[in-house]
Amino acid sequence: MSVTELRPNMDHWQERVDLAAAFRWTARLNLHEGVANHFSLAINDDGTQFLMNPNQKHFSRIKASDLIIVDANDPETLSGPDAPDPTAWGLHGGIHRHCPHARCAMHVHSIHATVLASLEDSRLLPIDQNCATFFNRYVIDNHYGGLAFEDEGERCAALLTDPKKKTMIMGNHGVMIIGDTVAETFNRLYYFERAAETYIRALQTGQPLRVLSDEVAEKTASELEDYPEQDFRHLAELKAILDEENSNYAS
Repeated sequence: MSVTELRPNMDHWQERVDLAAAFRWTARLNLHEGVANHFSLAINDDGTQFLMNPNQKHFSRIKASDLIIVDANDPETLSGPDAPDPTAWGLHGGIHRHCPHARCAMHVHSIHATVLASLEDSRLLPIDQNCATFFNRYVIDNHYGGLAFEDEGERCAALLTDPKKKTMIMGNHGVMIIGDTVAETFNRLYYFERAAETYIRALQTGQPLRVLSDEVAEKTASELEDYPEQDFRHLAELKAILDEENSNYAS
């Protein structure tokens, strides 16, 4: 029996397993920051109830059964056991309240995305295929206002109302990735960090950049959006590796 078949009597079990695997792999790639960052996944129709990591638990230790249920419309959520800290509730609650298309939201302070967010010009130019993935598909928040308590979370959510733009480069902060599923959102998070790394390293050479034309960048982004099942297969392979290692993520 595989690890993923050891399912307790809990609702939304497969979603929990997928999210736990994303936490584990994010830690393995060092895209997280201590015990500070957060992922969420909507579990009701309007998205206002969602799964989230328990407060200040390291991504490398999170199990499917650890994930808590948060209600974006109920501040009393913050008084429950292992409740998220107010910044997690403010940022993710705001997004799930105002962006029903954001079924999953992943916020990290990964190194290269945060370097990009720290530049005066935080655009990600399409200099390779990974960078082109995000052409015309991200927004830049130029007005960081401190920790993401409720007001800041509401302001950030207002930047993600266009369903086409699923990446927010959070100036002076990090990155927020949204999507329909855990697999789609994690895949986008992975490739954004790869793209940001390529771009930052290219800037470090001091040489002129070979930037793709808008037409080729848009064509590439559209083709990748329609590429069959890559996000699903990516996450499935990561779960298979964790299962082979006898990880307890799916318990």
